[in-house]
Amino acid sequence: MKKYKSPEERKNDILNAAEMLFITKGYAKTTINDILTDVGIAKGTFYYYFQSKEQLMDVIVERFIDAGVKAAKGIAENPDLKAPEKIFQILMAQNADTGKKEGMIEQLHQVNNAEMHQKSIVETILQLTPILTEVIEQGIEEGSFQTPYPKETIEFLLVSSQFLFDEGIFNWESEEIIQKAKAFTHIVEMTLGAKKGSFGYIEEMFS
Repeated sequence: MKKYKSPEERKNDILNAAEMLFITKGYAKTTINDILTDVGIAKGTFYYYFQSKEQLMDVIVERFIDAGVKAAKGIAENPDLKAPEKIFQILMAQNADTGKKEGMIEQLHQVNNAEMHQKSIVETILQLTPILTEVIEQGIEEGSFQTPYPKETIEFLLVSSQFLFDEGIFNWESEEIIQKAKAFTHIVEMTLGAKKGSFGYIEEMFS
């Protein structure tokens, strides 16, 4: 007897199958029929949930962003962590499930997905800004940070890091990445008024 699946379960089946196909086969080479075969559904079922392959990709990207934002919120709301530790854990959380995330980012780097790629970066910045702003404000109260512009500082740091370290936008050599990571660490500490060396782990992330 075929197991009944709720609409949410069926939608997630389509998303999970498409995500793996986009990563392994490539977005451009994956057809809707490939997805139908993998999930075992009819074309009408697919179009009940998604209008096109492009919209499906958009939802997959949003799912990655939502997962990172949810993790960031959980860390930011932890009353047992100091602000510097929260920032460290939030950055680590954004790198979770790296294999899948890198595979999807690689697909976004394709020319046809440039608009979607830009949208994903902008949405990440918009959603993470209020969360990190609260963490910075906590750090100011604790005496770890000193800045009169917590929100704007985070916006500048997020925008610069999201674009500058995006390999699909800039094809830096490994030595250049390391040098920029050192410079970015210095800029973070200076703009936040943090103790020298408190963000040294950023360099290690790119080494």
